[in-house]
This record gives sequence, structure tokens and C-alpha cells, in this order.
Amino acid sequence: MTQSTVQDFDPAAARQEVLSRIARAAEAVGRAPADVTLVAVSKQQPWERIAPILAAGQTVLGENRVQEAMGRWAERRVGLELRLIGPLQTNKAREAVGFFDVIETLDRERLARALADEAQRAGRCPRLYVQVNTGEEPQKAGISPGEADAFIKSCREVFGLRLEGLMCIPPADEPPGPHFALLAGIAARNDLPCLSMGMSDDFETAVRFGATSVRVGSALFGARAKP
Repeated sequence: MTQSTVQDFDPAAARQEVLSRIARAAEAVGRAPADVTLVAVSKQQPWERIAPILAAGQTVLGENRVQEAMGRWAERRVGLELRLIGPLQTNKAREAVGFFDVIETLDRERLARALADEAQRAGRCPRLYVQVNTGEEPQKAGISPGEADAFIKSCREVFGLRLEGLMCIPPADEPPGPHFALLAGIAARNDLPCLSMGMSDDFETAVRFGATSVRVGSALFGARAKP
């Protein structure tokens, strides 16, 4: 993307277009558009891209790293919902529990224990999603689909965590629909109401498969400018 294109990009207009596309995808399968939350993936975006999105009414933001999010939002978070959508190290559990409204990347028992301990200490717990590695890709975080049921049960019964839903990131080189269907099936049999799935290239498909939130970055903010 050229410098002039970066300057001409209108995040507020892009947000309205994304919301319209979400609405059309939802209505096509008999869903209410209001049942799908748009999560603006603000990670690594410059403030001049983020400010117009906030001014247009966006209140739900997704961040990948605890420290980056705290540095950006600590003085600006009134009225916002902040979601951690990147992998969480156990040594950052205390900060994450204290700062985020939602943590979408719970994927192992050690982290479940750390979050449970910190939630008890703090007297609060973010809303929690289990990340499922639907493609079983070794380079990606997430519990494998075959282990998901047992892990969800352990989170609930052993660690006393209240789970809200599931999250996934399908393989980039495969059709996303089967992965979204797999996640929806795991959620249904475990009585989990929320599905965080779908990004800029496939959020409409995700909505058709039941996504309750979609995580959109480049379609909202444009391609990142190269240094």
C-alpha cells in the first residue's frame, strides 16, 4: 500500500461496510445482525487508524499482547471492551486477569490453573473462551479438537472456571467452513453459547456458521504501512 493510499483510507467508512456485510450474512441465514459482535483487531495499528474507528462508535477491541494493550489502553479504556486474542503466557496471567474483559485464548491446564488462581486473588474473572486448534497445526496455539471436551470439563470442574465460548483460527490454506462447523459442534455439545471465529477474509462465512463475534483487522484498518 502506498503512502497516499494509507492516507486516503477511511477506517470509519470501512467499519460501516464491514457491519453491512455482517448484517447481510446474518440475515441470509435468518439471524439477527445484532447477535454478531464486531471485534476490531487494533493490535499494532497506529493511533491515527484507531481513533476514527472509536469516533464511529466501535467499542470492542482485540489485542494480541498484554503489554502492548496496557500501554495503549490503560488511560483510554472507559466505555470499551478489551479482548485478548493472542496467546497468553502464564506469567502474564495476573496482568491479563486485571486488565482484559475477555480472554479468548485459554488452551492448556497450566494456564487454566493460573487464571483460576489470579481470578480468586483479584475477586474478578474475565469472560473466557477456549481456543481450539481446529486444523491441529503445530505452529498454532489451541487445544486439539479431540481433547476439547475433556479440557472444557476440566476447566469447569477442576478449576471452577466459567466459560463463555470457543475461539478458532482455521488454516490459511483450507476452506474455513468445515473448521467453523467443527467449532460450532464442540460448542453445542458442551453448552457454550458463544463462538469467536472469522477474520477479514472469512467473517461472512463465520457468521453463516453461527459466529457470535468476528475478529476483523485489515478490512477495518487497511493494510499496515511498511516502515
